[in-house]
Amino acid sequence: MSPTPDGPPRKLPFVVLVLSAGTFLMGTTEFVIAGLLPEIAGDLNVSVSQAGLLITAFAAGMIVGAPAMAIATLHLPRRSTLILALVVFSLGHLAAALSSSFALVLAARVVTALATGTFWCVGAIVATTAAGPAATSRALSMLLGGLTVATVAGVPLGAWLGQLSGWRGPFWVLAALSAGAAAVVGRFIPADERREAPSVRAEFAVLRDVRVWLTLSAMTLLMGGVLATYTYVSPLLTERAGIPAGAMPMVLIGYGLGALLGTTVGGRLGDRHPLATLITSAATTTLVLLLLTLLSPSPVAAVILVTLLGMTGFAATPVLGALALRFSSSAPNLVSGLSGSAPNVGIAVGSWTAGIALTSPLEQAGPPLVGTVAVALTLLPLTALALMRATRSETSPHQPRAAADQTIGGGNRHIG
Repeated sequence: MSPTPDGPPRKLPFVVLVLSAGTFLMGTTEFVIAGLLPEIAGDLNVSVSQAGLLITAFAAGMIVGAPAMAIATLHLPRRSTLILALVVFSLGHLAAALSSSFALVLAARVVTALATGTFWCVGAIVATTAAGPAATSRALSMLLGGLTVATVAGVPLGAWLGQLSGWRGPFWVLAALSAGAAAVVGRFIPADERREAPSVRAEFAVLRDVRVWLTLSAMTLLMGGVLATYTYVSPLLTERAGIPAGAMPMVLIGYGLGALLGTTVGGRLGDRHPLATLITSAATTTLVLLLLTLLSPSPVAAVILVTLLGMTGFAATPVLGALALRFSSSAPNLVSGLSGSAPNVGIAVGSWTAGIALTSPLEQAGPPLVGTVAVALTLLPLTALALMRATRSETSPHQPRAAADQTIGGGNRHIG
């Protein structure tokens, strides 16, 4: 029996760690390409801007593919779906490593994005089901930790390997590792124990719950604001703060470590006090971004604030994912897929808006100002969720306090 939110936290199941290793591979392949663009462009006879389409294609594949694949694989056993996603992921990297055509490499990136979206939405359900309702946020923080470690360690290692062996080297390694991960998932992930047959109608019916859309909106705004700033953090720190370009990797590692700490702490606090954790995270991130806009000419202040940005900005991500799954009740697949799409929509729109701000008279201060506004707007859907919870609590005065905390407003069944 899972502990209540008021009891001591229990150790997360081993399957959550296995799935976190999978998200590490997915995160590495999503971000490592940025450090390999010049080599890819030269080898495939395209411009660097054309090679940048490999990043855009992956993001588009995630935005569209995550919810689409969640429905397409609805009737497949979850363990089989995870294995299939890793196999396709491996084959996509193998095809890219063997290809001399930019069009084929671009197509391979779309395929790997679809596999990534599938793995994320199904893996999130498997991890949270295994962890139980009292540790949903912690389980998702572990999965997000895999993505964060990818940015801190996987991406630099991939870029270093690309410099040594050419851009195809990281693709070969990712193909091999993901094939091995498929075998590990097949060994350690348990077979499905669903009490009810999945229903496409039930998956779409969940979207009638306004709380789901409020949560997805908060995801979009929060990640859009944080990543809009992070996308252009290099010119902010080197040109505005005067930090040497050679010191940038250390600053970015600080940001990544802050993000890792934020997801860990946010996951632990979010299972007990979800809405308080979310509102605190959004408010402090807004303050950090505003201070970064104003104080970034100071190198010391800029470095500290960028590290804090990773910590405060990512503290909310596992809690938002947990809320979305809880609100989706017994039909979580489509919502889990949309939870993968929403941050990518925010990143795409936020980065585009921040790019415009960078070329405005605001110059390097433009992106963090865009981020400040976006994250401040996150407080609107979060406040609406808090008011809805208060209303539900008033109409159910005899509901036990622990149960109310666990269901975030009552009426939600066990995930899975």
